[in-house]
Amino acid sequence: MKELELVRALTFDVFGTVVDWRGGVIREASALGRAKGLDADWSKFADLWRSLYQPAMSRVSSGELPWTKLDDLHRMNLMQVLDKFGIAGLSESEIEDLNHAWHRLDPWPDAIPGLNRLKRKFILVTLSNGNVALMVNMAKRAGLPWDAILGAEVAGHYKPQPQAYLRTAELLGIAPRECMMVAAHNRDLVAATSCGFHTAFVPRPAEHGPDQKTDLRPEAEYDVVAADFLDLAKKLGC
Repeated sequence: MKELELVRALTFDVFGTVVDWRGGVIREASALGRAKGLDADWSKFADLWRSLYQPAMSRVSSGELPWTKLDDLHRMNLMQVLDKFGIAGLSESEIEDLNHAWHRLDPWPDAIPGLNRLKRKFILVTLSNGNVALMVNMAKRAGLPWDAILGAEVAGHYKPQPQAYLRTAELLGIAPRECMMVAAHNRDLVAATSCGFHTAFVPRPAEHGPDQKTDLRPEAEYDVVAADFLDLAKKLGC
């Protein structure tokens, strides 16, 4: 644990780790459905939309698409989901508002009290694939106490590309070994480890709903494994 004394900044995955994306998308899509008289399985709607997330970013990372911010990738994916569900006739403003559901996600119950405790000792930074406007709007609405909003759009690379992690550390003016990546996703933490970051795994077993089968337990050796952000704060001496 002596190595952890070097850590100055905690960098956070956001979707799933800090906020409940699935519950938020279901809430927003259901509200639109009620307003428009649409009958659909909004849980499946949210899951399909999210399933297109990584493939879309991979198209950017591979060079198939030019740099495209996440809001625009979400919009592109949303049009596919609407078509798959046979939902037509939405106005441009209704589509745009639904796409901005990702700006209005609620934090997990432990997130804000845990972050406030961690903030007493550490710099708190987003290291998310979300674009800056999305992250700012989410933080403002939910009261997320970030010190800085960094990540993919600022770095010009999507996770798990190493540039997303290394550029974040560089912008903070600190070495990768002075950063700890906090995430509920093994893939994210393994990539951060390869960049020299310390790591903390905080599982979110309800992220994908009641039948979640992935990321229920650590799949590598991480510096800290915590039940939630309050437990993480305790384990990091906050």
